[in-house]
Amino acid sequence: MIAAIIQARMTSTRLQGKVLKEVMGKPLLSYLVERLHYCRSFDKIILATTVNKDDDPIVSFAKREGLLFYRGSEHDVLDRYYQAASQFNIKHVIRITSDCPLIDPQICDYVVEGYLKSNVDLTHTGPTFAEGVDCEIFSFNALERAWKEAALKSEREHVTVYFHNHPELFKKVTLVNKTVDDKYRFTVDEYEDFIVVKAIIEKLYRKESLFTTAEIKSFLDENPSIFKINSHIIRNEGLLISIREDNAVTDTSACSEKSLI
Repeated sequence: MIAAIIQARMTSTRLQGKVLKEVMGKPLLSYLVERLHYCRSFDKIILATTVNKDDDPIVSFAKREGLLFYRGSEHDVLDRYYQAASQFNIKHVIRITSDCPLIDPQICDYVVEGYLKSNVDLTHTGPTFAEGVDCEIFSFNALERAWKEAALKSEREHVTVYFHNHPELFKKVTLVNKTVDDKYRFTVDEYEDFIVVKAIIEKLYRKESLFTTAEIKSFLDENPSIFKINSHIIRNEGLLISIREDNAVTDTSACSEKSLI
C-alpha cells in the first residue's frame, strides 16, 4: 500500500501555528490536502502530528476532513513516521511536509512513478525543483532500518537524513526538474513566506480546478515585489540548523575526550 503521510504540528519555532493559518477562510493545511486529492498514485492520506495538547486542533481538522491520523513524538519525527506507517500497514511512504500547502500533485505522481520503476529505497525531488513542491517516497523496509539505526538529532528530526548519510546502505534517485526552479520559494517557514503564499492563493485559487506550478511561477515573475519578500530566506534552513547542532555536540564530545587523555 502507498500512502502520503503529512507531518504537521502547531509549535513550529519560526512561525507557530502556521499549518492552520487561514487564507480566504481556509487553513493552509486544507489547501495542501485538497491538492493531494488530485494525485493519482495513491488514495490514502495520513496526518502525523504529536501528542502535545497544542496539536489537538490538527486532530480536530483531521476528523473534520475524514483523514486518518497518528499522534506521536514531537521532535523524533522519524519515529512518528515509522509508527504511523506501522499502524496503517503502509509499505511505501510518501513524505509530505505541512509547510508546502501548494504541493504539486503532478510532481508527486512523477516522483512515485519514478520510484516504482527504479527499484530503489528512496526517490525524491532535487534542488532544481521550486521550494514548496518537495516530495519524496521510500519503502517501509528502508524506513524501519533508519528508525532502528539513526542516532543523530538531524537524522531523527528530518526523517530521511540517515538515508542520505549512508549511501552504502540505501539506493536512491534524485530527480532533476525539466527547468531549474530553485529561485522560486512558496513554502511556509517564516512570516514572509506566509505573505507570499497568501498572495498566490488569493490571486490563483479557484474551486473548480487546480492552479499549477507554472501559474505560480508566472505570477511571481510578473510580481517581483512579492517574489522578493521571502527571497532572502535560506533553503532548508531548519535542516542546516540541526546539522550544525549535531556538529557542535560532536565537537564538544571530542574536546571532552581530549581533556581526559
